[in-house]
Amino acid sequence: MTSAFALPKQPPTPATEPRLKPDAALQTLDLSKDYGDGMGLTTELDLVIGKGELVMLVGPNGAGKSTFLGLAAGMLEPTNGWAFIAGSPAGTVPARAALSYLPDNPVLYDDLSLGEHIEYIARLHKTVDWQDYADDLVDMFGLGDRIDDLPSRFSRGLKQKTGLILGLIRPFTVMLVDEPFVGLDTPGQETLVEIMSDVVAQGATIICSTHQLDLVPAATRCVGLRDGELAYDGPATAAKIRELVGGE
Repeated sequence: MTSAFALPKQPPTPATEPRLKPDAALQTLDLSKDYGDGMGLTTELDLVIGKGELVMLVGPNGAGKSTFLGLAAGMLEPTNGWAFIAGSPAGTVPARAALSYLPDNPVLYDDLSLGEHIEYIARLHKTVDWQDYADDLVDMFGLGDRIDDLPSRFSRGLKQKTGLILGLIRPFTVMLVDEPFVGLDTPGQETLVEIMSDVVAQGATIICSTHQLDLVPAATRCVGLRDGELAYDGPATAAKIRELVGGE
């Protein structure tokens, strides 16, 4: 009788996988996620992103951008391969400790004010001296007069600003951001570009799914996906981004 039990697949290590670079901020090895309908990340992806990079993740709808970020965050189970954050397999405790992941739809509590959200996340992740930093972020995003309000009742743009503040208030070395500019007003977009530039200048790595051209001067690199596979990996230029998203 054949047992149906199978041990979990063990992640590769530098000793067993010479391609693995433990000093990379984010690395994928043969990574894919096939939903069975031709969507997702259908071609195995090998990618190395170094420390201090600001990478624009670009492609048309359905290209696999959100799937890639979900795999890198450990929120999705790959069909094949691995993703590593700061040398640790995605989804493990060390990887989650190093990572700040901002999905395109922020997850907020119904009964916590903006200020209570910030304090909860800061204390949960043991952020040191978080109060002054939180005040700065709230002021930069223009939410000083909403600190006691419930973000669950905010507009899409204000929820987006709240999610960004919560993602930034915790310690991280790698940040994954999915379409953060959607719904933001012009001052909010300008603030986000400024903050991302400052974060990267301090040595953190950001992978941002967006075709926001205002981010191009700050970006160190562009990774383009199309039809679930890598279409481009090189300098970020306005012309290349327009091409990758289909002329937008």
